[in-house]
Amino acid sequence: MNSTPAAATDVFAPWEDPGATPLIRFDHVTKRFGSFTAIDDLSLDIYEREFFALLGPSGCGKTTLMRMLAGFETPTEGTITLGGQDLAGVPPNKRPVNMMFQSYALFPHLTVADNIAFGLKRSDMPKSEIAGRVDEMLALVQLSKFAGRKPHQISGGQRQRVALARALAKAPKLLLLDEPLAALDKKLREETQFELMDIQEKLGTTFVIVTHDQEEAMTVASRVAVMDHGRLVQVATPEVIYEQPNSRYVADFIGDVNLIEGTVFECTGGKCRIKWADGVDPITAATSGTLNKGDSCCIAVRPEKLAISAERPADAVNALSGKVLDIGYLGNISTYHVGMPGGRILKVQVANRNRLTRRPFTWDDEVWISFTETAAVVLTS
Repeated sequence: MNSTPAAATDVFAPWEDPGATPLIRFDHVTKRFGSFTAIDDLSLDIYEREFFALLGPSGCGKTTLMRMLAGFETPTEGTITLGGQDLAGVPPNKRPVNMMFQSYALFPHLTVADNIAFGLKRSDMPKSEIAGRVDEMLALVQLSKFAGRKPHQISGGQRQRVALARALAKAPKLLLLDEPLAALDKKLREETQFELMDIQEKLGTTFVIVTHDQEEAMTVASRVAVMDHGRLVQVATPEVIYEQPNSRYVADFIGDVNLIEGTVFECTGGKCRIKWADGVDPITAATSGTLNKGDSCCIAVRPEKLAISAERPADAVNALSGKVLDIGYLGNISTYHVGMPGGRILKVQVANRNRLTRRPFTWDDEVWISFTETAAVVLTS
């Protein structure tokens, strides 16, 4: 009996479709404050239904970019379009955009339900529909039984959800979130990240989040834009940002990484051998770029991609000898700092799969660090 294989699940990636029209387009946008350039000739497309993250350190320009989308700042040069409409001259209250602030900005004298209804009462929504919309939003954020409480009578995480419901009540095309989870403790923040993702997927509203928290951006976003000094350094999915950073800056900014400086010894057939210390074998790494002998480069390899052993693995492509300098126990993982030739220190992370009764290695042990050629990324910038 012949059977037709089930169709593969469609992957949401409109940025890979050359025919897709972006919801938001920044076209050569520059923003200056006097002599200071906050955004420097930036072009970026964001698509409908994306959960897009602007990630970077303080002062990188991510909040300025969001404020221009909201209408609180005006570009010095360039254009911003939303749904094909040039936003120049369109005031904040006339844009199909809502913004959720870090402080939540709830009215302390109003109930949860009245906080959500506040904007609706000032919109053109018929009064007869407002109560139903409020109930819908309360159900969405699972706060129906708290509708009559005041903000001070609910938890910080619940206040965050009230602010989210209020921001979504008018069904904006675009929701901007400015460090929305910064006030929550770590465990609650992690739980709320998944709630945000579920709500965004249910509604299909485009979310743009500003954050300096790498884990938050990697958890919630369909794509991440890493920013530095008003410029986009890399825009890609979380997986690509983490596994294939395009520069030392991105590799070092996202998660833990070992960066090993070196020079190209030889490079053929998609593989490079990198000289990194005197008297030791070169490191072999896969690369899609074109490098010449003598070129300076940097090898980036994540700590969890390194293996540690007492003996040199017989089949290891890359095996480096060193000495354990320090050990950290973090519950789910153990971290080893291993001293290498030339004074370098590599960080190795090992999952604690079994109950830890005795460490396999201790301080000052001689060990071998090994990794595959595809675990290392060769960076030239």
